[in-house]
Amino acid sequence: MQRVESEIARLIGEIEYDEVTRLFSTLSGGKRLRAKLILKIAPSSERAPLLAAIVELIHAASLLHDDVIDEAILRRGVASVNATEGSKNAVMLGDILYSKAFSELVSFDRGIAKMIASSVTALSKGEMMDVKMAQSFNDDEERYLEMLYLKTATLIEAAAHGAATLAGKDPLSHALYGRNLGLSFQIIDDILDITSDAATLGKPAMNDFVEGKCTLPYIYLYRVLSGDEKERLKSLHAKVLSEDESAWIRDKMQEYKSVERSFELAQKLSDEAMNAMKNDEQLINILQTMIKRSY
Repeated sequence: MQRVESEIARLIGEIEYDEVTRLFSTLSGGKRLRAKLILKIAPSSERAPLLAAIVELIHAASLLHDDVIDEAILRRGVASVNATEGSKNAVMLGDILYSKAFSELVSFDRGIAKMIASSVTALSKGEMMDVKMAQSFNDDEERYLEMLYLKTATLIEAAAHGAATLAGKDPLSHALYGRNLGLSFQIIDDILDITSDAATLGKPAMNDFVEGKCTLPYIYLYRVLSGDEKERLKSLHAKVLSEDESAWIRDKMQEYKSVERSFELAQKLSDEAMNAMKNDEQLINILQTMIKRSY
């Protein structure tokens, strides 16, 4: 990971603009899940740290744009760039990170470069779908999971595929692992948005629903509610919730076990990924640690 951080610093330095260096230094590095995944799949590859750095720049760029779209004031418990520096600076920094990442990506094998680049197109499409879906209450599980795959899982899938190619391992089984890791990771995040408090989340609890996002627990809850209760849940969509309204949603989710059902899907996806990597203890450990983040 020190090599990855050094590569990231080198790439940012090569942009040769102090303002970019300053703004980038304000970003929280986060878990570096994608970079760690690449290093664990291709630990002996000399090019793995650079690929990991490229993927982390792409991920950072997507988050910068995501925060502008969502008008988020916090990112991982820290003030977002759009909150402190304005949306214009956040968008431009994201554009610079994307461009720098792509300029480095072309030095890799064509198949790796195409896989990563295609995942960024899918990611952007997923973000647009997310924005469109937030305009009204969504109770379509398939549609939601498709958006989740595009917005969150494709870059992890591509990172795993690319790392396996570098290491001379089976790219398809590793791509399946990355896809399911990404999906289950995001489903757990959706659960934590409901079950955790604001201090733990670094943002208000139940913020997804307030922003108009109908995640799996809400979709599963809607299916089992009575007619009047369905209408009540829909009426609370995309609005600031009172304590009583939040408590009602949580009580109904507890009654109908919609959070538990969501967790079951995350566990199923995780189990499929483990089966694909049954001989790789380190990759299995990543999945197990991720699943344990839940309630």
